[in-house]
Amino acid sequence: MTEHRHSSHPEIVKRLRRAEGHLRSVVSMIEDGKPCLDVAQQLHAVEKAVAQAKRTLIHDHLDHCLEEAVGPLPRERRGSVDEFKEIAKYL
Repeated sequence: MTEHRHSSHPEIVKRLRRAEGHLRSVVSMIEDGKPCLDVAQQLHAVEKAVAQAKRTLIHDHLDHCLEEAVGPLPRERRGSVDEFKEIAKYL
């Protein structure tokens, strides 16, 4: 498999490492018997961080890899590709 990197990858890694640290904190909170509301708030933050990292990765893939695979298309044939990229924002 060939190496596959984009300019957004370092930021995605940074975001995931931050989420990883928060997740470790959540585990500690549960082990320490912290209030459920506090734990739930921190879990929500972890979920959002991971979801944002995923969204960034998918959009970056669409912007670079899909464009590369499809190649240049005439404007009248780009509709499906553009629509797919737009609907992917809701992932």
